[in-house]
Parts: sequence; C-alpha cells; structure tokens
Amino acid sequence: MISLTVTAVVFGVVFLAELPDKTALAGLVLGTRYRASYVFAGVAAAFALHVVLAVAAGSVLTLLPQQIVQALTGVLFLGGAAVLVLRKGEDEEEVRKPENQSFWKVSGAGFMLILVAEFGDLTQIMTANLAARYDDPLSVGLGAVLALWAVAGLGIVGGKALMKKVPLRLITQIAALVMLALGLWSLWEAVTG
Repeated sequence: MISLTVTAVVFGVVFLAELPDKTALAGLVLGTRYRASYVFAGVAAAFALHVVLAVAAGSVLTLLPQQIVQALTGVLFLGGAAVLVLRKGEDEEEVRKPENQSFWKVSGAGFMLILVAEFGDLTQIMTANLAARYDDPLSVGLGAVLALWAVAGLGIVGGKALMKKVPLRLITQIAALVMLALGLWSLWEAVTG
C-alpha cells in the first residue's frame, strides 16, 4: 500500500533538491532544440531507472540495525545540505545534437544524457536514504520519480520562465534547509532510539 504522506515528503525533498541541478538546465537545452515530448520520454525513462536503483540500494540499508540506518541517513542528509549550500554554479552539460529529429534519436539523447549525468547524483543518494529511512520502497519510489519527472517537465517546457520568477539561490537554500532538518531529525532518532 502506498503512503501519501511518505510520497508527498519524498516528492518535496527530491523536487527541491533537483530543481537547481544541472539536469534541469540540460532538459531546458534539449527542450529548446527538439520536440518536448520526445525529450521528456527519454529523460523520464532515465529517471525511472535511477529511482529503481536508488530504492533498491536504500532497501538493502534497511537490513542494518535501525539506529545505524538513522545515523547514516542523518549524516548523509547533512552532507547533502552542505553540498547544496557550498556548490557553485554548475556548468551546463554539453549536449550533442542527434543527426535527425526522430523519436528514437531525440529520446535516446535525453536518456543517455540523464543516465550519465545523474548516476550517483545527490538526488539518487537522497532517494536511497529516504528508502532506508521510511522502509516503504513503493511510496519513496513514486514520490521520487514524480518529483524528477516534474522537474524535467519544468526544465523542458518552462525552465527559463521559472528561473526568472524564483531565484535559483532561494530554491537551493530551501532544499538545503529541508535536508538539514531531515538530517537532524534522523540523528535525533538515532541517539534517542
């Protein structure tokens, strides 16, 4: 059974962390060059694969004693918050132009770009942490994949307009605060549990 609460929490955390990421910019670049639906199909497939891998890794962590998992996820969330606060502007990924505009060429370019750029990325690690924390792989997976798809859609369709309205720095600071709170909460539970 899917928990709407867990799904909503995961969606919010992953959405805020992914929004200022380089892949939103890559999606924007691809979306301005190619048919948006083709780009989204490839990007969505790559994100779904990343979420499956992250949830599987997080589910393995649930085999450890709960206090260790809570301490580990707390430290990783704090590290993620630090990465968000300390990282400088990331360069836009270079995107090779497919020779033609066919569905398979364009969606394949989007898939490969995200597959490579997101492997071991902060949001993939966060998804694994959330899967370990909540021990609810379906809810975590659903929240994470919907968040990543939402960011990809925003990046592909309206990234420039959004970034003009909401400063990237503000989005990054909100994501860092949410991760800091989750990290402190996990550490508190590890110590008191």
